Amino acid sequence: MVDVSGETFDAIVVGSGAGGGMSAYVLTQAGAKVLMLEAGRDYDPEEAPMLNTPWEAPLRGAGTSDKAFGYYDATVDGGWEVPGEPYTAAEGSKFMWWRSRMLGGRTNHWGRNSFRMGPYDFKGRSRDGLGADWPVTYEEIAPWYDRTEKLVGVYGSNTGLENHPDSGPGVLHDPPRMRAWEMFLKAGGDAVGIPIVPARRAVLTRDMDERQACYWASPCGRGCSIGAAFQTTTSLIPWAKATGRLTIVTGAMVFEVVLNDAGKAKGVRYIDTASGEQREASARVVVLSASTGETARLLLNSKPAGRSEGLANSSGQVGRNLMDTVGSDLSAYFPALEGRPIYNEDGAQGLHIYAPFWDYQRQAAGELDFPRGYHMEIGGGFNQPGLGAYGVTEGYGAGIRAAAKRQYGSTIRFTQRGEMLANANSFCEIDPEKKDRYGIPVLRFHFAWSDHELNQILHFQQAVQTLVDRLGGTITSPIQAPADAISTGGQIIHEVGTCRMGDDPKTSVTDGFGRTWDVDNLYLADGSVFASKAHKNPTITILALAMRTGEHVARRLQSGEL
Repeated sequence: MVDVSGETFDAIVVGSGAGGGMSAYVLTQAGAKVLMLEAGRDYDPEEAPMLNTPWEAPLRGAGTSDKAFGYYDATVDGGWEVPGEPYTAAEGSKFMWWRSRMLGGRTNHWGRNSFRMGPYDFKGRSRDGLGADWPVTYEEIAPWYDRTEKLVGVYGSNTGLENHPDSGPGVLHDPPRMRAWEMFLKAGGDAVGIPIVPARRAVLTRDMDERQACYWASPCGRGCSIGAAFQTTTSLIPWAKATGRLTIVTGAMVFEVVLNDAGKAKGVRYIDTASGEQREASARVVVLSASTGETARLLLNSKPAGRSEGLANSSGQVGRNLMDTVGSDLSAYFPALEGRPIYNEDGAQGLHIYAPFWDYQRQAAGELDFPRGYHMEIGGGFNQPGLGAYGVTEGYGAGIRAAAKRQYGSTIRFTQRGEMLANANSFCEIDPEKKDRYGIPVLRFHFAWSDHELNQILHFQQAVQTLVDRLGGTITSPIQAPADAISTGGQIIHEVGTCRMGDDPKTSVTDGFGRTWDVDNLYLADGSVFASKAHKNPTITILALAMRTGEHVARRLQSGEL
């Protein structure tokens, strides 16, 4: 491990995922000398097994208890369970906390879905009286979305739909064309008033400098060695390193922010995970981008002058307001898609289309029994066959082969991704007894869904049923009661909100730039600052906010204010 104990940096960035990668990029571009500390291992995306086939891997590449998304998933050392790094759940709660533990974090394997939050999402409380408003408006963040989408490369289209904002002229890459089954589904959606439109994903459809356009041949979750699918390890981090002003230390588990006598952050303490030694690093400003849970843990475990509530927690809000995405899914079989000619329609290894929430007007009129929206992610077509026979259970030999081939491509999957409202029963805190293998106290999670989210599940089920009926299909998955159908907290890996931003130091942890109210030179730049959890996947918003925060920090560094 590189020893940086004798150096002083302009900025320390803790974490290397979306927020950390963007922070390091912006600050180094502005001339700052930056130290990036990553708890996990180093990672070279050029070694990604992009084109390996499942039968080249153990268990045909299937998921296991320690490789939830399969043998080839990019987060080699990560998962909901990390050896030696436990977390706990309070009695009556269940929560799944994903840690990637590698350079680039979750950006190496995320779905790349990149939906902007809209005006309603930033001011939800003003609209329906629930949750908390953000201290910023969509109009303030819109230019940062444009700049972020241009920088990382996002395909999609401007639809003009309510609360699904358009990008600026020339910002988006062209989306991949709709395939036959998607056009079939769109026709049904048009007939019943459910919009089926091109999805937005952080995947290139045209070359951008050293990054190549996608050639539609590999699952994005394996990592992308050609840089087509955005991840910080093929873009922001190499760009920051190219300035000569970024030092990266992996295997550095940060456990405490250190303050000087004036109450300003002067650096961090971390553990060399290889040797177990404690080390310290110094800087003029500290940016925490460790992830929603890890940033909260770090603050709660940092106790200046023995203060039991932790650091930057005069509001008592650190760890509170934990939110995740609402998830459920259904599959349906469509006879109209049976027996069609089989051809290569691989396309993007992710969404071509999706159904953005369409029922805002009825919601505003009080005709729905839930206050916030969801979208539907949609999959189907001639995907690589799995181990099953597509619902065919009768027969054997040539008969079952013929039936499976006839039904191949006739199933469509509908996945709900919805907004959760913060509630008093969902938060994280330090477990009073348990520690990880490094001796750091671990998080204990409390989590509960509310009727708002459960009622949303029913609306999704009814909408899918309407669409499937219109197209002459049959829902093939069990339609469960909402409490059974809904995902486990943390399962969607979209947790946010434990250090929310706001405009009142009494009810929030940071201001609108991610600067903690209590420590002027301590910033947060990850999902922890979210004031609400829109149904839109959070990464593009984390990136945009981190770019804005990074430039704010850079201006203060350049002026000598920090």
